[in-house]
Amino acid sequence: MNEIYSLRGVSFNNRIFVASGTFGYGDEVAELVELKRLGGIMTKSLSMKPRDGNPPPRITETASGMLNSIGLANIGVHKFIEEKIPALARHPCAIIANIAASSVEEYCGVLELLDPYQRVDGFEINVSCPNVKEGGLSFGTDPRKVALITKELRKRTQKPLIVKLTPNVTHISEFARAAETEGADAVSVINTLIGMAVNIRTRKPKLSTVTGGLSGPAIKPIALAKVFEVYKSVKIPVFGIGGIATWEDAVEFFLVGASAVQVGTQNFINPRSASEIATGVAEYCTRNSINDVSQLVGSCTADASASVIQSWL
Repeated sequence: MNEIYSLRGVSFNNRIFVASGTFGYGDEVAELVELKRLGGIMTKSLSMKPRDGNPPPRITETASGMLNSIGLANIGVHKFIEEKIPALARHPCAIIANIAASSVEEYCGVLELLDPYQRVDGFEINVSCPNVKEGGLSFGTDPRKVALITKELRKRTQKPLIVKLTPNVTHISEFARAAETEGADAVSVINTLIGMAVNIRTRKPKLSTVTGGLSGPAIKPIALAKVFEVYKSVKIPVFGIGGIATWEDAVEFFLVGASAVQVGTQNFINPRSASEIATGVAEYCTRNSINDVSQLVGSCTADASASVIQSWL
């Protein structure tokens, strides 16, 4: 079976990636995981300056999932360049830098600093960030802002540009089309869902920020539906994310249209999950005489147009 996957001229070991925020910057787990067995690492989000993130408690377990309100805590792009890029140079695994920012100018500035480094193979843009210039509303809930960010970043790099979309909107396909129109090479679907948990003894929220992002197996059915909706609406590849814990989960995402997948919350349980899932998918393909995972992509026999999908919502 041919496992190599490519995007805008960049080759990846396979189609199984690890999701941003669940695998550090990659070097932290290099002694636990053979990084060469991963398709690539989506780094922890990077902003221009270091961020401490939100005060604790900022993680809580939920039924079949996890709520987090980390607040994009990160070391900042300059320290990433100084410390992480040299460390990652020793490992044969693609690195996709995830960028988070509070203004269009910051997105552009972080990308411009990273783009010259050969070790950075591409960019994933987290548009679920608060837009400080417009009252703190998320960039990702306004298709015009998604289009603007994509357009400005496309001018500044020839490397793969992936836009990570929020599911906390009415029709996610509208945002995928906005990114595609302005030059995105792919979209990541989905980021976390807004959720809340309450301590019945203290009668207070379990997170300091009251609400947080829900991830894990609990969101998989939603993520599958969103990937299917986007796949039917755009021609660029879709990176499927949301509750992937086994190779069977990954195959489901391929069938509804994902060209690649990202393993997220499951990494906290087993940091080798992504490499084990890659092996499982390869074995599934061999058993079923499938030469390449591309033969699975979008092969679910459900017959539904984007307009029908939207009517479900």
